[in-house]
Amino acid sequence: MAQTSSLKSEPLVAGGESAEAKAVAGVIAAGRASAARHWVPATSGNFSVRIDAWTIAITRSGVDKGNLLASDILIQPLGEKLLPGSSAEAELHTALYSERPELGAIFHVHSPAATVLSRLALAEGSLRLTGWELQKALVGVRTHEATVDVPVFANDQDISALSGRVLARLAQPVGDAIAAPGYLLAGHGVYAWGATESDAARHLEALETLFAFELSYRRFTP
Repeated sequence: MAQTSSLKSEPLVAGGESAEAKAVAGVIAAGRASAARHWVPATSGNFSVRIDAWTIAITRSGVDKGNLLASDILIQPLGEKLLPGSSAEAELHTALYSERPELGAIFHVHSPAATVLSRLALAEGSLRLTGWELQKALVGVRTHEATVDVPVFANDQDISALSGRVLARLAQPVGDAIAAPGYLLAGHGVYAWGATESDAARHLEALETLFAFELSYRRFTP
């Protein structure tokens, strides 16, 4: 059963809604939107939204992301042991929130273009996007002439080890490129994030679309 705290005791945000209730609603909305795009088949994917500096709302394991209920969302304190029912990949969320306090939401999906292209780009260790006007939907990108660096990691069932590699890689400079607000897991999909839920949703949609563009372009380019 989901672990949640009393919504009545939470501080209110704009509109009189508690921060916890708002975050839970944001997770549910993100899951349903991704399901409508067929990005989270067979209960795959996971979504989280920050409640405050110490806590996030995150989907529990094995739930249909297109039919999420409040009871499907865990209220996970950062820096503490994962709650019963947590997704095996929850640590990829909690570690990144702890490392980057500016992040407000992290969305992970098994979208088609991301999942296929992640395998094609694994040997290079990163996917570099340039020349696409839609790149400007990503934070920090002002021109299609910019190069966006999307890290690619081998999939790993040892999530703690994978999380460590992700954090180490994201801390490294990317030269004259711009670091993407996300990364790819080979054969697994994409993680995208933002300062707000809207930012994360925009980044997720833009990245998946850019990956689809790149796949099509590669088919017709010797």
